[in-house]
Amino acid sequence: MTDALKRLSDEGVAIWLDDLSRTRITSGNLAELIDQQHVVGVTTNPSIFQKAISDGHGYDQQLEDLAARRVTVEEAIRMITTADVRDAADILRPVFDATDGQDGRVSIEVDPRLAHDTKATIAEAKQLAWLVDRPNTLIKIPATLAGLPAITEVIGLGISVNVTLIFSLERYRAVMDAYVAGLEKAKERGLDLSKIHSVASFFVSRVDTEIDKRLDALGTPAAAEARGKAALANARLAYEAFEEVFSSDRWSALDKAQANKQRPLWASTGVKDKAYKDTLYVDELVAPGTVNTMPEATLDATADHGQITGDTVRGTYAQARADLDAVEKLGISYDEVVQLLEDEGVEKFESAWNDLLASTEAELKRLAPSEG
Repeated sequence: MTDALKRLSDEGVAIWLDDLSRTRITSGNLAELIDQQHVVGVTTNPSIFQKAISDGHGYDQQLEDLAARRVTVEEAIRMITTADVRDAADILRPVFDATDGQDGRVSIEVDPRLAHDTKATIAEAKQLAWLVDRPNTLIKIPATLAGLPAITEVIGLGISVNVTLIFSLERYRAVMDAYVAGLEKAKERGLDLSKIHSVASFFVSRVDTEIDKRLDALGTPAAAEARGKAALANARLAYEAFEEVFSSDRWSALDKAQANKQRPLWASTGVKDKAYKDTLYVDELVAPGTVNTMPEATLDATADHGQITGDTVRGTYAQARADLDAVEKLGISYDEVVQLLEDEGVEKFESAWNDLLASTEAELKRLAPSEG
């Protein structure tokens, strides 16, 4: 069952699970995935926590204790989510040690309501790193315009970061620049650069979802021909940019100081269009030094029938540019699409966070001790 996952791992793609819950931790499921399915990391987001806490009874005891202490709903959510991330980080610690800090990492996101507030994002990132208190944590900061200087400052403090919600090539270059600037700050402060890690989460499937919708509305043969190509083209050109930035003269000075490259992470790799193979965004994004974070359904599908045939990214850049150009020639604006997707991504995470606040508040009220 795991041959395809092993081949993927052997090609230099780190397999991370895009999910976490208390039950997954306590049942031994996460440990099993690490042991049997080559999983070497975990990503979370507000939607994942909202689903985990709303489903089942895994959090009942902690919620009851928090209700007894009459904590605020924001504090309750922070206690719950950081507990899960801490426990997952402990389970992944042997992987972290074995890979010299490259993998074995768990990501936790700053409050998505702060996505457009640089100062608050920095403060929240510092607080989360302190709360989880594990060296194998990544603090997720969105790649909004306000997020970019926050990335530089947080990296400069020696805190490892997962930059999330990247859709455009231009913004991705800005993210890499923010990371490099952060490392330069950390170097000036005398910090050990070898201990600072980062991934850049480049979102994949949502690009096809939005562009395909617009192509379908055109209804022409040329539009039909362009379907299902933009997301892979976008991600492949991101890898080209990664190769360029991390072989530059500017990077060379940091490389000599034992800095780590910021790995591209393919996010949103669950296929949403049933017309496409369910392992499309795994099979076609194989390149060394990358991460693919998968929902469990995609992980299982890859294990069962993934076709890992070697590097499917390098050598494709000319075709990728042609595929994106074809979409532009049909009157679909790349810049408009990627900005819309960023805005929607922030809104979706905010909405999930608000749902999480509401459901947790209801539970705290239900479990609150009676007065007197």
